[in-house]
Amino acid sequence: MLLSPGSRVPRRLKAVLLASAVSAALVAASAPPEPLGVGDRLFPHLGNPGYDVSSYDLAFTYSGDNSTPLRAVTTIDAWTTRKLDRVNLDFAHGKVDSVEVDGSPAAFTTVGEDLVITPKNPLPRSSWTRITVRHTSDPAPGKNRDGGWVRTEDGLVLANQADAAHLVFPCNDHPSDKAMFTIRVTTPEGYTAVANGLPAGIVQNGGTTTWVYRTRHPMATELTQISVGRSTVLHRTGPQDLPVRDVVPAEDHAVLEPWLARTPAQIAWMESKVGPYPFETYGVLVASASTGFQLETQTLSLFEKRLFTDAAYPEWYVESIMVHELSHQWFGDSVSPRTWSDLWLSEGHATWYEALYAEEKANRPLEARMKAAYSASDRWREAGGPPALPRPPEPGQKAGIFRPNVYDGAALVLYALRQEIGKQNFERLERTWVRSHRDGAATTADFQRLASDIAGRDLSGFFKAWLYGEKTPPMPGHPDWKSEPPAKTAKK
Repeated sequence: MLLSPGSRVPRRLKAVLLASAVSAALVAASAPPEPLGVGDRLFPHLGNPGYDVSSYDLAFTYSGDNSTPLRAVTTIDAWTTRKLDRVNLDFAHGKVDSVEVDGSPAAFTTVGEDLVITPKNPLPRSSWTRITVRHTSDPAPGKNRDGGWVRTEDGLVLANQADAAHLVFPCNDHPSDKAMFTIRVTTPEGYTAVANGLPAGIVQNGGTTTWVYRTRHPMATELTQISVGRSTVLHRTGPQDLPVRDVVPAEDHAVLEPWLARTPAQIAWMESKVGPYPFETYGVLVASASTGFQLETQTLSLFEKRLFTDAAYPEWYVESIMVHELSHQWFGDSVSPRTWSDLWLSEGHATWYEALYAEEKANRPLEARMKAAYSASDRWREAGGPPALPRPPEPGQKAGIFRPNVYDGAALVLYALRQEIGKQNFERLERTWVRSHRDGAATTADFQRLASDIAGRDLSGFFKAWLYGEKTPPMPGHPDWKSEPPAKTAKK
């Protein structure tokens, strides 16, 4: 995410994040239902222990009115990691009509933002289960809720980062549990639906059309994208014959085309830095909506239309923002943060390649940007926490974790690392990182270990100071750089 200016073979079983979360999964059927979580430091009730989702099948029916709840069916195939008397799914902002577990009706209730399901029989450990939930999905904004459906001038798009996919469909809403997706959207005549992955069929029935898409790589729930609108889909070819498809409001095709035509070259540039593009397709989704951000939804990045139409934005800036979201396909999408405290790995890298692109293509010096970031770094750390230890968001503002400390503050860490281990080792680290953790989720500790291996020495002291310190360490190679101290709070 980048904030706008002003604005059937089981995969490896994933360890849960905290032992307490695991023990909570063993709750007896007689105990009161309660919201669970995988112990994420920033979002304690996000995700659920006891199972590993293999796939989601999402089916939505859109009426043509983007203020009316969509009818929906969510089918989840999962692998249990222990015996479960109950199954918790993250879900809010919709009405549940019925639940089936392995084809049999199941009891359910909602507690907090969890849908708590009690199957007819307990689910054994190491078994496949299929959960089918019939529900509504409400596109109207909820009170004190960030994200989910975004209403556009002609339909809907999704913005699920960081903690909002469960406002759209029942799920295990944590980036550590990635899964395959099939997405089906039924629309009235005149509407086009596009989602993550590649088209897998179109079915026409009277006055409606059902559009089907499937991913070929696992995806975190927060990266789900569905566009419904009176849209034009534009097709072109990227490097290595990669299918590139862009989704734009039909009337804006001509004005947007010069920007969209640049995507294949941007992909080629990123591949020259870190290696092959990691997914089956890519494209730009342009929304006629005021979101306040751009978003790296997997294979189909979301952008506000005004980024491309507002003459106040210089050409080099628009292109660098396009590269920011593109680079997330490697850093954040293919290699997802295992916890939300690892967000710096995603946003820091996207900011790094955004800045590097601006340097190479528009003569905007990277060093000057990093020096400015160094000057502000202590203030960012005081306001938002160190890059790998961000402060929790304020209640009702879950997107509040997207602060400067995880953007330019985290890119500054990468600059310091390149200064510390040398450009050649740094570039090798980047390529190895995305190759080694492709289609998975990784931690700050994983990055530290790999960097130490490549550098041939223990970098734990470096990372502790740069990622967790309250004050910004001295910059290697630039002893003259100074960080301005935070403003003193006036005594009351």
